[in-house]
Amino acid sequence: MVVVMAPEATEEHVAAVVERVEAAGGEAFVSRGVSRTIVGLIGDVTAFGDLELQALPGVSDVVRVSTPYKLVSREHHPEKSTVVVGGVPIGPGTFTLVAGPCAVESPEQTLAAAQMAKAAGATLLRGGAYKPRTSPYAFQGLGQRGLEILADVRAETGLPVVTEVVDAHDVELVASYADMLQIGTRNAGNFGLLQAVGAAGKPVLLKRGMSATIEEWLMAAEYIAQRGNLDIVLCERGIRTFETATRNTLDIAAVPVAQGLSHLPVMVDPSHSGGRRDLVIPLSRAAIAVGADGILVDVHPHPETALCDGPQALVESDLRALAAVCRQLPPLLGRAPVAG
Repeated sequence: MVVVMAPEATEEHVAAVVERVEAAGGEAFVSRGVSRTIVGLIGDVTAFGDLELQALPGVSDVVRVSTPYKLVSREHHPEKSTVVVGGVPIGPGTFTLVAGPCAVESPEQTLAAAQMAKAAGATLLRGGAYKPRTSPYAFQGLGQRGLEILADVRAETGLPVVTEVVDAHDVELVASYADMLQIGTRNAGNFGLLQAVGAAGKPVLLKRGMSATIEEWLMAAEYIAQRGNLDIVLCERGIRTFETATRNTLDIAAVPVAQGLSHLPVMVDPSHSGGRRDLVIPLSRAAIAVGADGILVDVHPHPETALCDGPQALVESDLRALAAVCRQLPPLLGRAPVAG
């Protein structure tokens, strides 16, 4: 059972809930987020039901759940959620295109990629200032300088920024520049980092771990939600299988499965799943057809010189084709493309 406190709840209100639960022989664990506090209860659920916790001052909701991911499940929140990032909605009824360079390399490259993305209809700019790479010798990103470049490009183009954070110690710094914090596949099980971004007060894009089950993916989201942040967007980016013809295997069925289990929006990353430029548009069509709330694609003005993931980055001709797909297909499924 979970007690969700109202945003205006005081410490005295929280203490009253804890005291009543402990007096009944239960345990209460308090998680404080930026906007609200959540109290998790352990003990006799039947006995808790007789405590009338809903009537206590400062209590917003009392949720009895059977799924291990309590806060992100449809049992807790039957209606689908919309997450707003810098004024841009991601959720039911809309389709959102997020695009930009996989890695921030220079001001010129990032601005050119952002302008290409915006011309194709993107309303959010993705770009990596910190890059967790399999090889320690690969380009690791520009760090804070990359964040500064993204902020400058946002000011120039008006596109809110989505960027990855890879270490809990960097969350405060990255959050001071970004409009949305991204958790990459390699950090989907980094529980300390998940908790840190949950407490940062910014929307979070959570990619599925490359070997994670859907339940493990949703449990990772629960770590974020438990810190008081329900502004989470799930992103299916392909999983690791025995197949070697593509970079990863896009689990397209994960989109409706996750949407059935959770109220959170679900996006698809066709760039990292396919790993090849020629696969991005076909996989984007599949994502739209299966009901994804948006897609996340790589863009680069000169992919042949890219420091990261050049083979999957889209160029001008690809973006024109992708723009047509994003204009034409979502309305057939009752979604309005988000306009810039």
